[in-house]
Amino acid sequence: MQQAHVIADGPLADADEAPPTRIQLPTHVSALSSAPVHQKAVPLGTVEPPTLALLKHWFKPAIVAFGLSGCVLFSPRPGAPEYWALALLAVLLSRQLFAPLQLSPANSLRSFQSKLARVFFDWGSVVSVLLFLRFALKLGTVFPPAVILEWFALTPILLLLADYGGAQALIRTRSARHRHIIIGANEVGMELARRVSQSVSMSTFMGFFDFRNLDRLPKHIREQFAGKCTDVAAFVRHHAVDAIFIALPISKAPRIEEMLHEFRDTTASIYFVPDIFAFDLVQARCVEMNGMPMLSICDTPFHGMNAVKKRAVDILLSLTALLLAWPVMLAAAVAVKLSSPGPVLFKQRRYGLHGEEILVYKFRSMTVCEDGQVVVQARKDDQRFTMIGKILRLTSLDELPQLFNVLQGKMSFVGPRPHAVAHNELYRKLISGYMIRHKVRPGMTGWAQVHGYRGETSTVEHMRLRVQYDLDYLRHWSLWLDVKILFKTWRIVIRRESAY
Repeated sequence: MQQAHVIADGPLADADEAPPTRIQLPTHVSALSSAPVHQKAVPLGTVEPPTLALLKHWFKPAIVAFGLSGCVLFSPRPGAPEYWALALLAVLLSRQLFAPLQLSPANSLRSFQSKLARVFFDWGSVVSVLLFLRFALKLGTVFPPAVILEWFALTPILLLLADYGGAQALIRTRSARHRHIIIGANEVGMELARRVSQSVSMSTFMGFFDFRNLDRLPKHIREQFAGKCTDVAAFVRHHAVDAIFIALPISKAPRIEEMLHEFRDTTASIYFVPDIFAFDLVQARCVEMNGMPMLSICDTPFHGMNAVKKRAVDILLSLTALLLAWPVMLAAAVAVKLSSPGPVLFKQRRYGLHGEEILVYKFRSMTVCEDGQVVVQARKDDQRFTMIGKILRLTSLDELPQLFNVLQGKMSFVGPRPHAVAHNELYRKLISGYMIRHKVRPGMTGWAQVHGYRGETSTVEHMRLRVQYDLDYLRHWSLWLDVKILFKTWRIVIRRESAY
């Protein structure tokens, strides 16, 4: 058998007819895709190991099924197939409604209270759906009430034990066989090292690399300095490093490209960690547009299913509130009409979602209906209050017509409180980031209001602090935060704090 020695320039030739052929390779031969950008896509993913992902998302639903199994064992019909159907339905509902398992111990009373409230909220949501299906499908005779009640009562206890015990078991058994390095001995690199060390799937940290010499690095990082970037590729090969985190500024792109070329001779996974923390982040997250990855710097939290959940809760709560409060609203409307001349409802132009003007409804509580270029805020002991208006404002009943705004989709139950258009135009020039609060629907109550920033804003500083809480709400929104705000608002209304 003939063997061709491909070592010379020129076309390939038969070994018997020509000398060995030499192929001149380019200086930078890329083993990666050279396809144009429009043919590439980068879907969002995770670096979690499979066992960790499985535990986080399916451990709690499995506990729900386990609790039902325990109750069924002592039932009159322990092997009945309908219980298997109920367990499957409960697991699927739990998977969708439960928060992922938090793989960190409860190290304070406050964190335990938060976990306790979260468990009852999550399980209460599942129970509500199951009870609705039970009555809607008339399944009351299929499942004995005693078994169902035992299951409903036992499951929260099991979930609390599983929340703590499951996390502790995984933390004790986590492996440190993997090795990682961080390129970039800067603030982002140090924070990355701290967060990786807190990860349940923690690996061994082999040190920092940087382009700077040791004497130019921060003192508290020098003990973990492993070398300069010129030696990093050899270090990765020699120590079998599994993961490389590049925490360099984007201005180092040419040097980063050189390192990436050297890393092609290794099997390490490479991650680029951009420094976006230097910006004022509002709902920062990684997103993708048909395979094009993007980093969200300032955005609304209400995209996708978050928007659906928020709107569904608003519709449900507003309909329920209107059904319960219509007698009170009717009495208030009659009292307003009979007590003083003027319309029953006060309609004022305010900014809503995306800064669009909306009409906000309230029961009229003053002798004036200001909605022009100048709007004077209501003050304590304001002489413009009517007799009925004082009572309505003291009890916050004047806000009830805004339930129709919520039902229309112009407002939400929870969100930044809307201000008059005249006030918006004033404060948007004085307070940086003021208009960002309009990236969500305005609310009947908000994060600022439950922290004492309710009613009159007598100074620019007072308004600045209110806006700061509004932006904080955007940064940390969750359905649980909305529930928390609603409960706090109810307590404030009962105590009549800052109501006038």
